[in-house]
Amino acid sequence: MRIQDMLSMAFGNLFKRKVRTLLTVTGVIIGTCAIVVMMSLGIGIKQSMQDTLKNMGDLTVITVNSTSQSPDAAALDDKMLKKMKKMEHVAALTPILSLDSSMISIQSKKYKFQGMIYGVYLDTLKDFGYKTENGELPSAGADKTTILFGKDAEYDFIDIRKSSNNMIYPQPDKNGKMPDPYVRPMKDKFQVTVTLPEDSTATVKPLKLRCVGTLSEDGGKNPYPSHSIFMDVTYAKELQAKYNKLNNVKKTSKKESYESASVKVDSIANVPKVEKAIKELGFTTYSMENIRKPMEEQMRTIQMILGGLGGISLFVAALGITNTMIMSIYERTREIGIMKVLGCVVRNIRTIFLIESGAIGFIGGVIGLAQSYAISFAINTLYATSGDQGGGAAGMIMEGTAGAAGQISIIPLWLALGALLFSTMVGLLSGFYPANRAVKVSALTAIKQE
Repeated sequence: MRIQDMLSMAFGNLFKRKVRTLLTVTGVIIGTCAIVVMMSLGIGIKQSMQDTLKNMGDLTVITVNSTSQSPDAAALDDKMLKKMKKMEHVAALTPILSLDSSMISIQSKKYKFQGMIYGVYLDTLKDFGYKTENGELPSAGADKTTILFGKDAEYDFIDIRKSSNNMIYPQPDKNGKMPDPYVRPMKDKFQVTVTLPEDSTATVKPLKLRCVGTLSEDGGKNPYPSHSIFMDVTYAKELQAKYNKLNNVKKTSKKESYESASVKVDSIANVPKVEKAIKELGFTTYSMENIRKPMEEQMRTIQMILGGLGGISLFVAALGITNTMIMSIYERTREIGIMKVLGCVVRNIRTIFLIESGAIGFIGGVIGLAQSYAISFAINTLYATSGDQGGGAAGMIMEGTAGAAGQISIIPLWLALGALLFSTMVGLLSGFYPANRAVKVSALTAIKQE
């Protein structure tokens, strides 16, 4: 029997009993729709979790802290940083040295900076995901007097000639226009001066600085780039040493050590391994892995529960397919007997029944998948509308719940193709027992049956 004949006979039998076929296909539609929508919600929640964590901080960055006061404790110095840089899976690394505006003074004419100043490896900022709104990030070999402004650092300058009302705040007026700051980072000239003791009669020559860019806002970065200025850490150490000398500041420890450092790992999967290796060196660490891991386990449990609920619906649909095919055998016993008498190969009879059951699973899967996309779109639209209209706490909940592009239900390609393949396989497996039963029907008994 040709494949065209078997297909024609199989689909002819399905459409001959339209109501029964429709009801069986409906069961598959409901099952497929249930499992796809349930899993899409689980994927959406997981994506939401990842987006939330990314907003809180880079998932591949480890913050290393030098908190031990013991004289025997390892120092977080340049030698130790070189050792960490050689660790497997470490993509980039930078120390973080904080300089208070009371130690050094960055000025432009009569305007003095009052924010935080951080010394870092400027050429690694690109590896850590920092971006600029204006200008560009420094590359390796940049002049040590190079600086970068945070997004709102230009508003942290005060007019030193005024005793009050000497600062401009980054708040829009009633028309939504932001006020002009005292300084323009990319155009004005800046200089740095080490602060002297109040009773000192010495003079310190100001040193010129050159701003090459303004960093974009990013609350997940450490150091936080908003109200701060970044400079080369080597130059920052020079200024700190000069301040300590001029102000007679004595060292509290013989070992020079940075307060902290940031380590960039090549992938999320390798963060635990690198973090463990750093802790073994005697340092305390912090990363988003401490939050991500328990949340990911919780999301995996939720996905399994949601997928299981959808799987139950598809299992019920599989029983419906099996029932339909068994009933079809009883009704077509005489037809099966005639086919055997006419010399039809047994495997062709089995193939016909498997085509019928597989077609039920495939058609139900296609329609169920289409309805899943429609339901997913409706859910996302409803959540987006609720988030826009809710405001306040409701709006925050909606914003925090929605995943990529504000979607709470996400159907990736692999889920769509997997659902279609799974529903077809369910149909085929459900029809396997009835198909085997059909080929075992006795030809003589079948012909005699009315």
